[in-house]
Amino acid sequence: TLKTAMAALAIASAAALTSAPALAGGSISVSLTPQDAEQEQIMRAGLLIFGIANGIKNGGLINQNGNGNIAGLGQNGNGNLGIVHQDGNGNNGTVQQTGNDNAYGLFQFGDHNDGNVAQNGNGGTGATFQFGW
Repeated sequence: TLKTAMAALAIASAAALTSAPALAGGSISVSLTPQDAEQEQIMRAGLLIFGIANGIKNGGLINQNGNGNIAGLGQNGNGNLGIVHQDGNGNNGTVQQTGNDNAYGLFQFGDHNDGNVAQNGNGGTGATFQFGW
């Protein structure tokens, strides 16, 4: 009957779900770019405050908490602000800035994130937040 078939399907589905392997890992990334001058000023101020609070030197900051993290920051120009913050294990992140007066923050939380940002031109601002598991 239909009732018996539906019950069998439900039991088979439950058995398949309980025997399926767990996901090995993954990540989600969110990138923010200001849409007007006011948003840009607010984002720049936030990045600068974060940098000052974490001991930024010469316009660049790499901050790592965890094991097996790899980070790089390259700047070619004047007045750039670059941040790579890693909190977790096995993260890989770089920020490359070419031009003047750019500001960017790459923030990685959790494990096994991979993020590489290239910022070219003058006066650009942005941030990327990555969450891995």
